[in-house]
Amino acid sequence: MSQIDISGLTSTYTDYMNTTAQNAIAERLKKTATADYSDATDEELMKVCKEFESYFLEQVFKEMQKTVPETEYTSSSTSGLVNFFKESTIQDLASKSTEQNSLGLAQMLYEQMKRNI
Repeated sequence: MSQIDISGLTSTYTDYMNTTAQNAIAERLKKTATADYSDATDEELMKVCKEFESYFLEQVFKEMQKTVPETEYTSSSTSGLVNFFKESTIQDLASKSTEQNSLGLAQMLYEQMKRNI
């Protein structure tokens, strides 16, 4: 019985999902950045600041990942699936890091926004 090579299919699907997710995040951040926060509650301001920090960390982690050399596992026919789960893991790591105030960027943004509003 012969095996079917689905690497092209998984790669295309992964690329599509990554692009769609990135576009959705970029659009949400664009709306967030141009919104009027003069009537926002403290919780809403902090939520926006944490979303920005999470997105920022996600981009940093992705750039860091690019410095890791490819191995036999990342260049195989299942690399599309590996990349899909890698993206999900990076997003989760960025989100959890933000919730644990790892950088404190969200808190600094929040304080700056409170002063300016």
